[in-house]
Amino acid sequence: MSRPKARVALLQELEEAMRRTSAQGVLFGQTVANVAGISGSDLDCMDFLNLEGRMTAGRLAELTGLTTGAITGVIDRLEKAGFVRRERDEADRRKVFIMIVPENVAKIGRLYVPMQEAMHKVWSTYSDAELQLLLRFAKEGYKASLEAAEALKKLVGAEAGKSSAPKKGKGRR
Repeated sequence: MSRPKARVALLQELEEAMRRTSAQGVLFGQTVANVAGISGSDLDCMDFLNLEGRMTAGRLAELTGLTTGAITGVIDRLEKAGFVRRERDEADRRKVFIMIVPENVAKIGRLYVPMQEAMHKVWSTYSDAELQLLLRFAKEGYKASLEAAEALKKLVGAEAGKSSAPKKGKGRR
C-alpha cells in the first residue's frame, strides 16, 4: 500500500474508532442520566459545572455551545432535580451564578466509577509522552467540536431559512 493510501486508511480507522468511542460514551452517559432522572444533555451540562465550578449561565452557554435560552431550560431542570442551585453575586446582585449541589451530584458520581476504572487501566499502559499527546488531542478535539457546533448552527439556520422562505410561484398574486 502506498504511503498516501496508508494514511487515508489510518485516518479512516481513527475516525471510526472515535465514532464508536463517542457513541459508547453517549450511551453510557444516557444510562447515568436515566438513573438520575434527567436528560443526557442536562447531565453533560452538569459535568461542565463539575469541571469548572460555579459559573454564570452565559459562561455555561459558551462552554457548551448551547444558546443562553437553552441553558436557562437546562438550569431550571437541574435545579428542580436538586443537582444545581442559583446563587446571587454578593457584589453585583444582578449577576447569578450556577453551582452544583455536591451531596446530590455525588449520588450519581458513583455510577462513573466503572468508566473511570476502565480508562485508568488503559491510560496506565501509556508513557508520559504518549499521555501528553492524548491530552493535546483531547483539548484540540474539544475546540474542534465547539467550532463544528457553531458551523452546524449556521447550517441548520440556513436550512431553516430555506424551508420557511416562500416558494416561487406559490405566493399570492
